Amino acid sequence: MLKARRTPIIAGNWKMHKTAAEAVNFVQELRPAVAGQNGVEVVVCPSFVALVPVIEALKGSNIGVAAQNVFWEKQGAYTGEVSPLMLKEAGCRYVIIGHSERRQYFGERDETVNRKLKAALAHGLTPIVCVGEQLAEREAGVTEKVIRTQTEAALAGLLPEQAAGLVVAYEPVWAIGTGKTASDEDAQQVIGFIRTLVEGMYGLEAAGRMRIQYGGSVKPENIAGLMARPDIDGALVGGASLTVDSFAAIVKGAGVKI
Repeated sequence: MLKARRTPIIAGNWKMHKTAAEAVNFVQELRPAVAGQNGVEVVVCPSFVALVPVIEALKGSNIGVAAQNVFWEKQGAYTGEVSPLMLKEAGCRYVIIGHSERRQYFGERDETVNRKLKAALAHGLTPIVCVGEQLAEREAGVTEKVIRTQTEAALAGLLPEQAAGLVVAYEPVWAIGTGKTASDEDAQQVIGFIRTLVEGMYGLEAAGRMRIQYGGSVKPENIAGLMARPDIDGALVGGASLTVDSFAAIVKGAGVKI
């Protein structure tokens, strides 16, 4: 698949960090640090309470905003949930779906990931859909089996055009927040496998257009090597997205040609 057809996307997942005031201060510093950075799409993912002030602070910039989660209904008696309609109205362009922490701590399953994905698409949001294996699964040699199950279930029932517009994030669970990073070769192998799965589901064009990120202890020091791989189209960044200098360095590194 020709990488030149796909614009890299670097998304900073802040998780449960930064108050609304801290988030606004952060993006006010980030704007000039990544201004004019062509050829790379930049996204920040604040908590729900910080979404609106961050979106306001980023108007007119080259930085998009994603929510970290979404429910599959547009309204109703679902205490504590946030609908895709609400996120779209607030000004979100993206939403993370199926992150491993949502699966681990909040019981999300592949089927609910699929429902959320379809709801997001129905309301004009672009899902960033997360898949990834546990350490025990990698050591047992079943990484591809796990990735196949998660990918096929999460992406089931779409039109090829919908699949083409998605972002998928491969996040090996054992590399999230641990300081361990999959090697460039390992990341490429699994992401290439995901692209092959998508080709089988939705055809060559959809697979060639879909952007697939790597996530898991991404740092300024390893982004260029990851981006040099033909199937890796960016990164979903955790801890390194919490400081302006490191996140901006990752954004700039994503544009390096090796």
